[in-house]
Amino acid sequence: MLSDRLSLRAPQREAVEILDALFGKVLPPKADEGLDAEAWVARIKDALPGTQFREFEREFVSLAFALATGVGKTRLMGAMIAYLHLLHGVKHFFVLAPNLTIYNKLIQDFSSDSPKYVFKGIQEFVTDPPIIITGEDYTQRDWAANTLFGRVQISIFNISKINSEVRGGREPRIRKMQEALGTSYFEYLKNLPDLVLLMDESHRYRASAGVRAINELRPRLGLELTATPYVETSKGPVAFRNIVQDYPLGRAIADRYVKIPAVVTRKDFNPAGLSPEDMEHIKLSDGVRLHESVKVDLDHYARESGEKYVKPFMLVIARDTTHAKELYDLMVSTRFMEGRYAGKVIQVDHTSEDLMIERLLKVEDPNEPTEIVIHVNMLKEGWDVTNLYTIVPLRAANARVLIEQSIGRGLRLPYGKRVDRRLKDERGQPLTDPIDRLNIVAHDRFQEIIEEANRDDSLLKLVDRVLLEEDGQLPTNVPVLAAPGVRGLLGLDAPRVNPASEPITEGPETSASTPEVPAIPTPPPVFTTPAEQTVARVAYQAMQDISRDVRAVPSVEALQNPEVQQRLIERVQAKLPTVIQPTLLEGAIAPAPDVAKIVAQTANLLVDRTISIPRILVVPEGEAEREFLPFTLDLSKINYQPPDRTMVVQNLNDNKQEWINAFPGSQIEEKNLADLVVKGLLSIQEISYDENADTLYHLADQVVAHFEAKGYSSETIRDILVVHEKQLRTAIFAQMEQHQTQGEVEYVHEVRQGFTELRTSTLNYRPGGLLTNPQARPPQGLKIESCVYTGFQKSLYPEVKFQSDPERILALVLDRDAVKWFRPVKGQFLMTYRMGHQISEYQPDFVAETENEVLMLEVKAANEVDDDEVQEKAKVAREWCEAASEHVKRYGGKPWRYSIIPHNEIAQNHSLGHLAQLK
Repeated sequence: MLSDRLSLRAPQREAVEILDALFGKVLPPKADEGLDAEAWVARIKDALPGTQFREFEREFVSLAFALATGVGKTRLMGAMIAYLHLLHGVKHFFVLAPNLTIYNKLIQDFSSDSPKYVFKGIQEFVTDPPIIITGEDYTQRDWAANTLFGRVQISIFNISKINSEVRGGREPRIRKMQEALGTSYFEYLKNLPDLVLLMDESHRYRASAGVRAINELRPRLGLELTATPYVETSKGPVAFRNIVQDYPLGRAIADRYVKIPAVVTRKDFNPAGLSPEDMEHIKLSDGVRLHESVKVDLDHYARESGEKYVKPFMLVIARDTTHAKELYDLMVSTRFMEGRYAGKVIQVDHTSEDLMIERLLKVEDPNEPTEIVIHVNMLKEGWDVTNLYTIVPLRAANARVLIEQSIGRGLRLPYGKRVDRRLKDERGQPLTDPIDRLNIVAHDRFQEIIEEANRDDSLLKLVDRVLLEEDGQLPTNVPVLAAPGVRGLLGLDAPRVNPASEPITEGPETSASTPEVPAIPTPPPVFTTPAEQTVARVAYQAMQDISRDVRAVPSVEALQNPEVQQRLIERVQAKLPTVIQPTLLEGAIAPAPDVAKIVAQTANLLVDRTISIPRILVVPEGEAEREFLPFTLDLSKINYQPPDRTMVVQNLNDNKQEWINAFPGSQIEEKNLADLVVKGLLSIQEISYDENADTLYHLADQVVAHFEAKGYSSETIRDILVVHEKQLRTAIFAQMEQHQTQGEVEYVHEVRQGFTELRTSTLNYRPGGLLTNPQARPPQGLKIESCVYTGFQKSLYPEVKFQSDPERILALVLDRDAVKWFRPVKGQFLMTYRMGHQISEYQPDFVAETENEVLMLEVKAANEVDDDEVQEKAKVAREWCEAASEHVKRYGGKPWRYSIIPHNEIAQNHSLGHLAQLK
């Protein structure tokens, strides 16, 4: 598949799938070749009922794809070109950029020698790369002659340059006669039978004179890409009416494709009495402290993970060029942080020298010294850096503008995905990983920004957009309790409420357009009277309790043994007098329930509707000796600033609040500074004082000397060591692990329970996303992760949710070939894996029982199968399966086996046996 060859993200893949749904069979004709616009509008509405597409807004077929900043619009543009060429043989593409920055970036990304080459993975373009034609060289050759060789031509032009050419009614240069062509380049393009127009960030120039001139090209197809699918007018924003995909920032944040934006202030901050100059100095100083803090985090992560080191930088937004110069002079002088940033600050505006511009373009290079960039406006769209972590806005603007402009440039992730090292505070509460966060320092605007970010129409809250003139409401998630089917058959759960009986509303009135939600089919319980259901409930709980006696109940099937049955009957009867209290009428009419019969029936149902999963714990045997060796610390990235006060950081997407800099060092009892460092290191469980005391003080003395060399007093160093103790000990320990000797420790798997109860969870789906036919793909406009499926025959859960379509197809194979299967939920298996210092839970995608074995299955994108994390999960899963197989040998149960299945191998014509043998 094209999406696999290009390693597309889910939103990018969805966009290509939309193209395929609309044009998989045929492309629309050109406007002057019999285009029936109304018919094509109706066709697209029918194909995409879940979108807000209304019209083309042009005289040719033109569609808008709205993708949040940081998701990858340029990569998508390349995928669209590859799709149209490979499927329909399209050879001529005209790409419009909104400004010079994006224009230059597009030329670079479409060049085969670029590290971000958009066609990487497309073999057809390796042997025969497209011809790139630019606004500078289009006059120099007869491009029509190249079409004889069948090569793809991609023309890249800057619309801002065309706009400047047409001011005053002048004719743009592209329309002028070109001697090499024998006509104008415009006429050459216009006469091409397969021209496709791609407009990058089209909201910037949709109504400009230049694009009106370009519209006269009448291409066969127009594709718009933007993060902002509306045009600003005097009456407010007007939404595009040709949107076929909308993936706003709220979804990108929720789906973890970008950083988490957060606003920062000081605890108990009061700006009263502060001059503007004082306010600026405080914000700049605190911004630098955040910058230095994340620099240590990034260095530590690079050392621990083996990933490349990412050098962070801080962006300062000035009022004007005069203000920018004043800030630059301050920050390179000894008046600011004792002059430590001299040579590390650049000022970028129209007055900047070429050297400054060159340094800006290399700011991602870890060997380039720039750590602070001062800019008058937000850096332009197309300036795609991944290492911006701190923004200090010093220009007056309302909160909405601050949010929208600030987050636009800093949300891209340096590692392509969030790191999420699962950090916790002293109380064990989870913390946002600083490597995954963008800090906006706004002491004097903190509350205003928080309130703006929490508006329903805030970019950060927006998950779906609705056109202003429409009556429809934002779609609402519908929850459904996903319990194992055996609980429903035993009558253990309350009857399910049909969601259709509760209208989905937004506000006081029900939306007339709310789709009807189909009822979830629920089989009737086996036990019908309250007394029988009570016995079944007590019996079910007794079976869960007795499963802890592994010798007597090594598996769920052991519940059917006569000895175990007798023990269960005795347990149930012992508990019933305190549970069953019938009324006088019930006592007079209803016969006493047959406890032995109900216990046997309950056991049979549980055996039939459960896969026997033992509870296995991994425990160490003995203790490994660990000794750390003396070495010279690398403290070049440790530049913590003397703390003033506690700073408050609040995430703008979920309002989670954290404090940085806990308390002043003067309250600490330790007088010796090295003792403070050693105390912090000893809080790490792996470090023993008795075996490593000399090494610990050798390292601690280096840390103290490092800060003394900066001219700090003992009290200042004490404050730094206390406030940054956690980060400092983590950074030091990361280096200590590279200088250690350690004995081997053996781990054993202990079976603590013969079988475990299948867990209950809550699933959410979007209106229209409760699907009763497992063979059906989600309707257009809904992603598969927004749907819940019913109708599987062998699933142990009536409701099933998937994260990808290959998972759904594998479920169909399991429903055909397996005896029974299910998708485990969080906590079902006690398996954990380690990545660096972080320990995480692992649950496989599927568990399936066949006639001969039990399979633990993981579906993975083909290009991710060999990833370190995937293989670490596989390692712990295979060890678990080995332990489970050893356990079942003792009573003749089925062995366990783990398998990773690449997504591109999954098809309904493949047998489960074939798929389970792949990896």
